[in-house]
Amino acid sequence: MDASSFAVQLLNGLAQASTLFLVAAGLSLIFGVTKIVNFAHGSFYMLGVYIAYALTEGLGRRWGLNWSYWPLVLLTGLIVGLLGAGVEVLFLRRIYKSPEIYQLLCTFGLVLITKDASLWLWGAEDLLGPRAPGLVGAVEILGRRVPSYDLFLILMGPLVLCLLWWMLKRTRLGVLIRAASQDREMVGALGVDQRALFTAVFALGCALAGLAGALQLPREPANLNLDMLTIVEAFVVVVVGGLGSMPGAFAAAVLIAQIKAICIAIGSVEIAGLSFAFSKLTLVAEFLVMALVLVFKPWGLMGSEDLKSREQTPINGSLALQASPPLWVWSIGVVFLFFIPTLTQDSAYNTVLGIDVLTATLFAMSLYFLMGPGGMLSFGQAAFFGLGAYACGLLVIELHLSMPWALVLAPLITALFAAMMGWFCVRLTGVYLAMLTLAFAQILWSICFQWESFTGGSNGLTGIWPSALFSEKAHYYYLTLCLVTGSLWILGRIIQAPFGFALRSARDSSLRAQAIGMDVKTLQWTAFAVSGYFAGLAGALFAFSKGSISPDSLGISKSVDALVMVLLGGLHAFLGPILGALSFTWLQDIIVRETQYWRACFGAVILLLVLVFPNGLMGVFSRARLVGPRQKPIGAQK
Repeated sequence: MDASSFAVQLLNGLAQASTLFLVAAGLSLIFGVTKIVNFAHGSFYMLGVYIAYALTEGLGRRWGLNWSYWPLVLLTGLIVGLLGAGVEVLFLRRIYKSPEIYQLLCTFGLVLITKDASLWLWGAEDLLGPRAPGLVGAVEILGRRVPSYDLFLILMGPLVLCLLWWMLKRTRLGVLIRAASQDREMVGALGVDQRALFTAVFALGCALAGLAGALQLPREPANLNLDMLTIVEAFVVVVVGGLGSMPGAFAAAVLIAQIKAICIAIGSVEIAGLSFAFSKLTLVAEFLVMALVLVFKPWGLMGSEDLKSREQTPINGSLALQASPPLWVWSIGVVFLFFIPTLTQDSAYNTVLGIDVLTATLFAMSLYFLMGPGGMLSFGQAAFFGLGAYACGLLVIELHLSMPWALVLAPLITALFAAMMGWFCVRLTGVYLAMLTLAFAQILWSICFQWESFTGGSNGLTGIWPSALFSEKAHYYYLTLCLVTGSLWILGRIIQAPFGFALRSARDSSLRAQAIGMDVKTLQWTAFAVSGYFAGLAGALFAFSKGSISPDSLGISKSVDALVMVLLGGLHAFLGPILGALSFTWLQDIIVRETQYWRACFGAVILLLVLVFPNGLMGVFSRARLVGPRQKPIGAQK
């Protein structure tokens, strides 16, 4: 590639960086004041694209009001901002004092509802909007033609940054925003209406996302995948730049966009006889950057450490765990599960569903071990599940090992990876820790997705069948039941062992735990390895039950499934993830078969869970003494 083509590619990267900055700036602004990591921010961006399309098509093309294009773009941002204000008043205002995990789950429920609402309103087809009037042509630069609209977008990023700087430094609203980002309680003590301030900031952040979507319409069509693609990139930009830092978000957006542009410009090269496709790195470039930045600068490029974060985790520090259920509860449950194949002989599908419930239970319990006793939130738990499945498949297909050896070695391989990943992750806390786990998971997903000669690429691996003894679904069900039940018993013993109490003491007060001689990082690092082992075992069992595995098992949606299962059942009880996995799998099976708007149904369930039953299903039955006595938090007074 010559110099002129390389320069044009960099200009394209700058245009993409401006749009990404607008989204990230709104996300950073919302977090800086409300401390809510808005997972639905990508949905507001998607709504901006769809609403801009609807307005420009309805008023521009059909009514011939071409002069109204730019006012309609601004109107789109205003409409999305008003929608954001409504969401803040109706939902988020109720959970400001809840742990971060519930805030994330609530906004994820809004993502699901918004996606199906967009599907109902605009359909599943991509919608291509009109070109921007006055910016249709191209400009010749270094002998290459660059779209005029790209140059316009390049100017929009710095312009919005300057306007935000002026607003934050020179207006009363900006002063209140900066004060609230430093100490919300003090702002409230001075007589400022925090409700109105939070609503205004949330509306402004959503308006920026909607404006970014409207400006992006001439460059790409409106589609239903924009929400998740955008929010992941925006999260990465905000975390790399530093939570709450506008200049940091701008610098991170430019850095990530330019790295992607350079990868595309380089293309495929040969080094020492081996071909490297740098263009494929665009799928994972932002996560590589985020992982490197967080390892060496845990608070981002321009972020600052919040002293309170040393004692705060995504899980409430006063969380009390309920003890493992008594033996009679376990006995009834195991006996009931044992007779499922016999009771459902006429429907083999129920046996398959039972296997899915068991593997989902073990997967959810592996995350519960990190979140409950460990107090650590992970967005990348699917990395352990998927790695266990892929390791199992490769051991069978490539090394021709038997099924027992694969079930023994695959979880150990996963535990080793989890230990390596945990060594970096335990240095961080809160959202930074969760985002670093997401980075590792996405890097692993990219490897499995692109390494076609080894992992099968997007097609995955097939032909991962159990041995002849367990080829019958009923026989494999009993094997899964034995392994899952044994794993749950072991996890229960670990939680009730001195290691489990030490881990909970580190969760409740890491500084006090260190003061009495505990190595907190080693405890958390070990918890990562244990969690990875059992998630890997769940993945291996899943691979044998399905006979195949694909990169989807490593995706973000799989990690979110585990989060939903844990919180649906209840984080305060050992039985919570078990009940959550059973309810989630059953609901998913029923809802998906009954309606195409199953995402909205799940979103409504999640909102109900967060707003009405924050302690999960186990919280509803907490007064019925079906579980062991409730334990006091470590260090609580008798």
